[in-house]
Amino acid sequence: MHTIVIATGNDHKRAEYDTMLSMPGVRFVSLRDLGIAADAPEDGTTFRDNALQKARYYAAKTGQTTIADDSGISVTALAGAPGVLSARYGTPDLDDRGRRLLLLNTVNSLDPADRTATFTCVIAVVRPDGREFVCAGECRGAIARTEAGNGGFGYDPIFWLPSHGCTIAALTQEEKNAISHRGQAVAQLKAMLVALLG
Repeated sequence: MHTIVIATGNDHKRAEYDTMLSMPGVRFVSLRDLGIAADAPEDGTTFRDNALQKARYYAAKTGQTTIADDSGISVTALAGAPGVLSARYGTPDLDDRGRRLLLLNTVNSLDPADRTATFTCVIAVVRPDGREFVCAGECRGAIARTEAGNGGFGYDPIFWLPSHGCTIAALTQEEKNAISHRGQAVAQLKAMLVALLG
């Protein structure tokens, strides 16, 4: 049985990985399962930098193959912000909903003609022997004018998908996994893990 650490304390993200990465002979554990604090530095300037930084940190800490991702939303009208700061957007006291409403209100106050936005996810895998692998996915859409949908998490309720006529939060989990930035990156990751682990 192979053990792979998913470097997250976010239960929603862990659940998505569990669903999409179900593999015989592989046990996925989270930082919470291991009693490890989510305290890795995240001061990179790109999603790739941050994903690798976290994967290296927890691989060294656990001695196990470690998966870490960095993801976020980049808004055209805000020159790509919040980008790598998506999880820390606004003031430290804000939760997911607070950050989402701040972003929504900021874009609505500008009322730009171009409300396009991109969700990006970069996943890094670091092996105990030092080998490193990176996968990435993108999902393009726009900032909705109001929140909608009861699924997903983070910025999902304000990320509008013109192709579906709804926000990501209005999709079923299966629909989301098929098109989302994380779903695309995890599909690459699963193929990579199959090749690595046999």
